Amino acid sequence: MAARKKSEEPSINIDEVLTDEELKAVANESEPAEHKAKSEDGPRTVVVAEDEAVNRMDLVAMLEDNGYEVVGQAANGEEAVELTRKYRPDVVCMDVKMPRMDGITAAGIICDENIAPVVMLTAFSQTDLVKKATGAGAMAYVTKPYEESKLLPTLEVAMGRFAEINDLLDNVERSERKLKETTDQLKETEEKLKKAEDTLEERKLVDRAKGLLMDKADFSEQGAFRWIQKTSMDQRIPKKRLAQAIIAKYGDPKPSDSGER
Repeated sequence: MAARKKSEEPSINIDEVLTDEELKAVANESEPAEHKAKSEDGPRTVVVAEDEAVNRMDLVAMLEDNGYEVVGQAANGEEAVELTRKYRPDVVCMDVKMPRMDGITAAGIICDENIAPVVMLTAFSQTDLVKKATGAGAMAYVTKPYEESKLLPTLEVAMGRFAEINDLLDNVERSERKLKETTDQLKETEEKLKKAEDTLEERKLVDRAKGLLMDKADFSEQGAFRWIQKTSMDQRIPKKRLAQAIIAKYGDPKPSDSGER
């Protein structure tokens, strides 16, 4: 599937999506923790981008303890983009403040290429950073220090939104492709119909011209048809035009031509 424009979905703060009771319900599901991040094809895969090694290790441990598979760890935005392109994970956890390339820029590249949903990790809650993260295409954000009860549901919400958006885009692409196919078929049908109409009109004119040659010039039916056919080929005149000329010469005069003198 070709790269798509970044999502215009609003950034999601988990506190605005789930109540405390709902967060507890998610955290205390009866299903064992190691199976919570399982998908039909195996555990959810994650790329973690965090420049502070201790924070990165803690985040990786938290994710792995909850059934996620961390397939890549990045200490800067450039590494995050490279690892995301390489592993195409289910989700990316991206710190905002990182060297070489900041997380918002890296998230923008990942979202532009439509590789994976990005959840921003930040110790800052300033409105301008949130807006920049949203503008870059981030699906959601969480603030440090990370808490399982908030981080894990945020990842699931981001992955769900990402899947919904891609399903919608796929449906749009299929609809556009189907519309183009239908338009092409309609055009082809119209061309065939026009050709059939032209052929029918030509046949009618040739038949009339043939009858006039038989009546006015003593041609046999077969001879009249052969004369029209041969003359058309020799003179490179379409049979329709030739038939019209014969009709104009031998046919009944138009009412305007036969008026009283």
